[in-house]
Amino acid sequence: MQHWPHAPAHKTLACGTYMVTAGTYNKLLHFNTPDRLQYLHDSLLSLAEQYQWELQAWAILSNHYHFIARSPQDPKNLPAFLSNLHVHTAKYVNQQDNTPNRKVWWQYWDSHITYQYSYLARLNYVNKNPVRHGLVAEAAEYPWCSASWFQKTSQLAFCKTVNNFKIDNVHVVDDF
Repeated sequence: MQHWPHAPAHKTLACGTYMVTAGTYNKLLHFNTPDRLQYLHDSLLSLAEQYQWELQAWAILSNHYHFIARSPQDPKNLPAFLSNLHVHTAKYVNQQDNTPNRKVWWQYWDSHITYQYSYLARLNYVNKNPVRHGLVAEAAEYPWCSASWFQKTSQLAFCKTVNNFKIDNVHVVDDF
């Protein structure tokens, strides 16, 4: 099977932890208001629970999102989970803009995280993504990412460990 650059291979075959990134079509800022960001955020959290993907970090921005999640025993439902998320949120923004059937989402990329250092660096990367994109000075100030939740629910030593991981060598689609 040939893998085309515009259609990344999705290899969710093994149970484990995955990082997922998705972007809007033409990188348009469809989720550019607090209400829209909240809708996408709440939809992601709700559908992750419904599809039994245990979220560990997430960042929702106006034209893309990232999340890290532990899969259910059979991770093959990831395409259905993301399809449901994208259809649901596209209908919402299209209704808001009175543009039925407009293409909102472009593609998603997933990677199975198999190394602890990669996992910890990616947790830090996702939590700090709003800072990376210049939206806030401190990630915990951004309400549509997991940084604040992570600080409140994780042990202090683990937070410090994750926060000390360098993110400049993390290779993630993030040119939004």
